[in-house]
Amino acid sequence: MKALRTYILGFVVSIALTVVAFALAQMHLASGHIFPTHELAVPALVALALVQLVVQLMLFLHVGQEPKPRWNLLAFYFAIIVVVILVGGTLWIMDNLTHMQMQEPYNVFEEENIFPHGHAE
Repeated sequence: MKALRTYILGFVVSIALTVVAFALAQMHLASGHIFPTHELAVPALVALALVQLVVQLMLFLHVGQEPKPRWNLLAFYFAIIVVVILVGGTLWIMDNLTHMQMQEPYNVFEEENIFPHGHAE
């Protein structure tokens, strides 16, 4: 009975968080008066997503409530590390590409001496 209660609570809280995030996004897009700038809208939505992640991990997957050894928790930590590395690396690469686009354009063929002396075809 306790498990059913936690599943129902998790479902209700997840639905409520989803509705709140959807409403914030719709109001922001429709009026622009909810958040004065875009810098406040994104962190609010990310915070709601993180709260929903914690709710689902605790109430649906019961992470941290299993007996020792906590292999599920270790696997979850490893997955978080992999995701952080992938997302962080992707953002780093995209930032580097944006930075490189803002610099003076250079001809890769001349730089790599593929077509010396401007004889590009």
